[in-house]
Amino acid sequence: MKDVFHQRADVLIEALPYIRRFRGKTFVIKYGGHAMQTEELRESFAQEVVLLDLVGINPVIVHGGGPQITELIGKLGLKSRFVRGMRVTDPATMEAAEMVLQRINKNLVATRSSVDIGLVGEVDRVNPELLRTLEANNFIPVIAPTGFGRDGQTYNINADVAAGEIAAALKAEKLILLSDVEGVKDKDGKLLSTLDAAEVKRLIAHGVIHEGMIPKVECCVEALQKGVAKTHIIDGRVKHAVLLEIFTRAGIGTEVVRRRAKVSELANPARRAQGGRKSNS
Repeated sequence: MKDVFHQRADVLIEALPYIRRFRGKTFVIKYGGHAMQTEELRESFAQEVVLLDLVGINPVIVHGGGPQITELIGKLGLKSRFVRGMRVTDPATMEAAEMVLQRINKNLVATRSSVDIGLVGEVDRVNPELLRTLEANNFIPVIAPTGFGRDGQTYNINADVAAGEIAAALKAEKLILLSDVEGVKDKDGKLLSTLDAAEVKRLIAHGVIHEGMIPKVECCVEALQKGVAKTHIIDGRVKHAVLLEIFTRAGIGTEVVRRRAKVSELANPARRAQGGRKSNS
């Protein structure tokens, strides 16, 4: 029994330098996929968000709804089609997406809480002042990834892309993308704990990173270029995945950084306290 108590104490001690460093910082978290499909995982995510808030970190939640949108589209007799991981969105699909995203947004708040692809928008600009006002007044923003064009048309925005642009506008400390896989893997299926921008470009060119992972890593790289300190792709099917990634040295997913830190840098205790970790590749 004493060993169990010691292990729990060790977990808290390991988390302490990260909590100290990130206090007052903003984390933008994209929540979606299978992480929102079971009551256990929904409750787990809500607990993580509340804990981050309680230790002084400012979480901003951007939620997707891909599996739920696909399910509704199927029930309506429509077909889902994707181009480089982006959903092709015609008016009927857009209407279904709005229905699903509005329902998810309501439920999440209550819990916590060169190819034509149709009505899919790119983020032109983000007004961060509203989000900063909400943060300053102790609200946790929960954002659905839809937007309006200058023509008044509603557009579906890939949730990863939306989260990346919001993180960049807020100059967030971290962008965290919850996925339905462990993270980015190499050609042999081995999880890569750390990638830098140059490695991302090479892995896409070689077809190692493909399909739905492409917009995730590309939005991570773009967010880094626009001022986000560090980005992460983690497995949302794992309970408390956010806490395990952020408050432990080893992490559980893939961190995407501007450039890979050298082992000598990671040996520095101050560097480790910044959330760095050794690469496993």
